[in-house]
Amino acid sequence: MSATGTTSIIIASGSFGGPATYSKLLGERLPSYGYEIKVVSFGDVLKYPKIIRHFIYFFKVLYHGFGAEIIYAQDPVSVGLPALLASKMLFKRFFLKIVGDYAWEQGSQRSGVSKLLDEFSTGYEEYSFLVRWFKKIQTFVANGAEKIIVPSNYLKRIVGNWGVDTSKISVVYNAFNEPKIAEEKTMLRETLNFKGHTIVSAGRLVPWKGFPTLIEAFAQIKNKYDDAELFIIDDGPDKEFLKNKVSELKLESSIKFLGRMPQQDLYKYIKAADIFALVSSYEGFSHLLIETLSIGTPIVTTPVGGNVEVIKEGENGLLVPFGDSDKTFEAIDRILSDKSLGEQLSLNGMKSVVKFTEDEMLKNLTAILK
Repeated sequence: MSATGTTSIIIASGSFGGPATYSKLLGERLPSYGYEIKVVSFGDVLKYPKIIRHFIYFFKVLYHGFGAEIIYAQDPVSVGLPALLASKMLFKRFFLKIVGDYAWEQGSQRSGVSKLLDEFSTGYEEYSFLVRWFKKIQTFVANGAEKIIVPSNYLKRIVGNWGVDTSKISVVYNAFNEPKIAEEKTMLRETLNFKGHTIVSAGRLVPWKGFPTLIEAFAQIKNKYDDAELFIIDDGPDKEFLKNKVSELKLESSIKFLGRMPQQDLYKYIKAADIFALVSSYEGFSHLLIETLSIGTPIVTTPVGGNVEVIKEGENGLLVPFGDSDKTFEAIDRILSDKSLGEQLSLNGMKSVVKFTEDEMLKNLTAILK
């Protein structure tokens, strides 16, 4: 305990996206629960060359960690390894949050890994040196943690597959801030120039997000609904491949790649759409699904990862097998052709997000920290 009677925690944070947002929330809210928080962001060292930045980050955590009781790292590799080593040198308690499998993500993008995460997580000997190295690091860091926090039961099982003791892994669902959109759906559709049956999807343009399947399903939708449009939001390494696929299907006028956009603008596109589709092969825990539920747009997604802990088939969304364009078409068509189904999914979706509040997340997290 510090002199003020509070518990001092160093949050070793990633530089962008979910980890940075989560760290900001902890920095703002945990003091009211009796914690003194210092966030040490990896973003502060990105200006330095690779490898060197990790050494510099280690010394930053070491410096700030002298007066702390707990070091809480937000990923098991870039910040996790330096933070673990600093905690060992300082004899501090080390906690770790894991929201995905870094080795699998990097391997899928850079090293030709084609296996789905469930299979990949159980072994690694056949992969490249880089992938094996990442797997060893994340497993080493996870085994070095006193407690591990994951946002879904699915990820608890995945981390257990690494060889980590599951008794020290706790599931704490991430909180979300309900999007505030003043405009009504009709006004948004006019503003965004939505003219017909509209599907929106969003996510990094990477292999596991399933965009080829969605594009193939949309080709069937276009045959039935001549005014149909698909908007794909975000960017990534598969962009040119996907644009070429759209060109091959002669759908350039109906499928638009909008790139990255501010989060509030993304919410407006989702609210204005008839359907939000997320047909990936892996989601550790999708904030975007919860945000879409709260917005009230019907969802078509896959029963993978943490999705099944958020979406219940036929109740607050429709589930389709990953990679099955025919089933994806059928699910989208069901909603487009049945207005009452879409309305029921929307109403149930808005009711189903109550367990993902900030207060619930912080209550569960502080119980673990104590």
